[in-house]
Amino acid sequence: MKRQKRDKLSRAHAKGYQAGISGRSKENCPHTDSTSDARSQWLGGWREAMEDRSYGLNSR
Repeated sequence: MKRQKRDKLSRAHAKGYQAGISGRSKENCPHTDSTSDARSQWLGGWREAMEDRSYGLNSR
């Protein structure tokens, strides 16, 4: 049985969240096309992580 990869958008969101929770800047987004759905998902994950950090959730 083959493993099924997660779709690219959910992966982008997860990677954005990881970047945000570790304190990296949103300028570190690897998706350069401003109209890209992947960029939107990455930034959404980053924003979610920033909100979680403000509530005291840290990865440390």
